[in-house]
Amino acid sequence: MSGNEQQYVKEAFDTNWIAPLGPNVEAFERDLMQYVQEDSHIAALSSGTGALHLGLILLGVKQDDEVLCQSFTFSASANPITYLGAKPIFIDSEEETWNISPELLEKAIIERIAQGKKPKAIIAVHLYGMPYKVREIREISLKYSIPVLEDSAEALGSSYHGVKCGTFGDVSIFSFNGNKIITTSGGGALCTKDKNMKKRAIFLATQARDEAPHYQHSRVGYNYRMSNVLAGIGRGQMEVLDNRVNARRNNYFYYKEHLGSLDGIGFLEEPKGCYSNRWLTCLTTRSKEQREWVRLALEEENIESRPLWKPMHLQPVFKNSLSFVNGVSAGLFERGLCLPSGSNLSRVDLDRTIEIIKRVIV
Repeated sequence: MSGNEQQYVKEAFDTNWIAPLGPNVEAFERDLMQYVQEDSHIAALSSGTGALHLGLILLGVKQDDEVLCQSFTFSASANPITYLGAKPIFIDSEEETWNISPELLEKAIIERIAQGKKPKAIIAVHLYGMPYKVREIREISLKYSIPVLEDSAEALGSSYHGVKCGTFGDVSIFSFNGNKIITTSGGGALCTKDKNMKKRAIFLATQARDEAPHYQHSRVGYNYRMSNVLAGIGRGQMEVLDNRVNARRNNYFYYKEHLGSLDGIGFLEEPKGCYSNRWLTCLTTRSKEQREWVRLALEEENIESRPLWKPMHLQPVFKNSLSFVNGVSAGLFERGLCLPSGSNLSRVDLDRTIEIIKRVIV
């Protein structure tokens, strides 16, 4: 915490603004708008998943539509597709950023159009804070007139050629879950350059209540607006966002400096023009066996590490979904490991983790 969160939360209590609207919500949205710039309009919501759900609705996704989704990601990127009765089609990664492969994406679009099923949207994710290939994905989007829903849940503070992530999609989203670079305990936001689209998002997020003296609803709505109390936490967090990004990046550089020369150990580099918040520091090993040696050695010392995301096309829940794969994400899942990456890690914490890994990798 920054130290000022309690002040903003206290204001919510003192003024009796406890509902999912109020001064903190509006101020938090302004803070985010000023941070990402690019003429963005932001709606603070109860979760990043809710933001993805609304984003798909705003892009016109309906039952039986097909949505192209990055496979190497957390399940929340894909689950909202199924909320609408639409069908996910999973696209594998490229090796440079670990994100959605432009080549496979275009291949999938061409094949689906040939089958008379033009996809309705593309969900591209900045995985672990590393920007996806924005220029290439945008060119494909424009070429085939398929909008992009940009998942920046892990990428607040990252940028692509000097422009903040969260501003590249037709609709973009952020997450402020408890494990993100900043948190509102639970929360998210939808970002768009279209002011009317923001208004529609807020309308849908507040149960789609029509303008009337009584409660009237012409369409189904949702309870997705952020609480004024939690937005107060977000205001305090925004004051230290850049510090949190610097801390995460320093974790990465320290790990790489001390582990990068070990046999079989690799780290994801920033491609030219990319600036990652390094939300999580991830390493790759020579094999699944070597990864498990490291993970279990850390676990024995009560240090948590985790394999990289299991790709969606390998998840049991999506076993019947169409996918376009090249083996990249499956290989990363087998060989990759997320290291302790919290913004509050001390040098002692980092050194302890590093020494255990060095004992295993000989």
